[in-house]
Amino acid sequence: MQTLVVVGQGYVGLPMAMRAAEVGFKVRGFDLSTRVVDNLNAGRAHIGDVSDEELQAAIANGYRASTDPAILGEADVILVCVPTPLAEGGGPDLGAVIGAATQIGQHVKAGATVILESTTYPGTTEEDFAPLVLGDRFVEGKDIFVAFSPERINPGDPVYGVRNTPKVVGGMSPVSGEKAREFYAQLVDDVVVAAGVREAEMSKLLENTFRHVNIALVNEMVRFSDELEIDLWNAIECAATKPFGFMPFWPGPGVGGHCIPVDPSYLSHRVKARLGYSFRMVELAEEINEAAPVYVADRVQRLLNDHSKPVRGSRVLLLGVTYKPNVADLRETPARHLTERLLELGAVVEFHDPYVNRWQDSYHAQSWDLNSVADPYQAVQDADIAVLLQAHRDYDLPKLAENSRLLLDTRGALDEGDPVYRL
Repeated sequence: MQTLVVVGQGYVGLPMAMRAAEVGFKVRGFDLSTRVVDNLNAGRAHIGDVSDEELQAAIANGYRASTDPAILGEADVILVCVPTPLAEGGGPDLGAVIGAATQIGQHVKAGATVILESTTYPGTTEEDFAPLVLGDRFVEGKDIFVAFSPERINPGDPVYGVRNTPKVVGGMSPVSGEKAREFYAQLVDDVVVAAGVREAEMSKLLENTFRHVNIALVNEMVRFSDELEIDLWNAIECAATKPFGFMPFWPGPGVGGHCIPVDPSYLSHRVKARLGYSFRMVELAEEINEAAPVYVADRVQRLLNDHSKPVRGSRVLLLGVTYKPNVADLRETPARHLTERLLELGAVVEFHDPYVNRWQDSYHAQSWDLNSVADPYQAVQDADIAVLLQAHRDYDLPKLAENSRLLLDTRGALDEGDPVYRL
């Protein structure tokens, strides 16, 4: 039985660990958080995509979590699934990747396959990660086999999980690519071998830059469509009837999660740092998508004004503050930027989300600590305006519309007509 150590037990690492335990690996989850490790070993999952029952089944199959880096020395295969956020200045923050690689280099045994899954810019595996893993003890492709495989976990997806989502792998050497392919073939239905690690790294950034740019396109179009009295949602539906050459993207209050707001910035930073010129498409998309929550706040202000109410002192109810529907994930949610802007304008902000009981946040000069209102259908009656940010499946949308004084629909989920206004 092979031993797998998964470094990082979050949104990516934990589902990978569960799948490996299911197919018969001896799995160890390594995480720096004592609280996370204690909860995992007690059978309490902390992410929505892994249930307590699934975790407990994995424990019965031998899964254990630990904060002790010495377990890295037991591994035949090591997966690194740690965060790669943006630094304060907007550039890449590879601190967690560097920390993981350093600890692996101190403990890894000869013959191990080490795979980085954390999203990053092309060149990271070869230039930053592998040298720390190999150190002076090992030769890549002979003693240690290093590869990159971009994570493709989609939180809350009821159709695509670890097993049936194709996995891209790229090795630093052909033998390392084959080692990685052999490993993933035991976990997933389809493994795609890239030409090398840089191509595998680029594939992830291409996937998310594609989405980033196309979302920015419709987020810009929705602004002038409103002024031109065009129902952009209907236009997109019509365009989507074309059976080739078009893929629908939909306007919204901004982009969130780890991937779209962060990953293209890694590529843009790499291009500028290495080549000295800008990746203008990404920079423009960032500008448009970052401005989307401000545009929503502007629409709230104009709608209140049209109904003879100032935004200052008005009660604004946000419906669904997670970054995507039907999950409890608040990472990079555009609701944060919207709330900050509404507070700056003097609004009294409340929220309801069936997946979030309490929302604590601090952004620039604004901070808040809010509890979800108990009954959204009563709350929309009390609010001066409600803003639908996520059309969670838990919501009875017609009932929300019926009970609202004024409702701004940022998702095109409701038919427009007083009191419902689309973005």
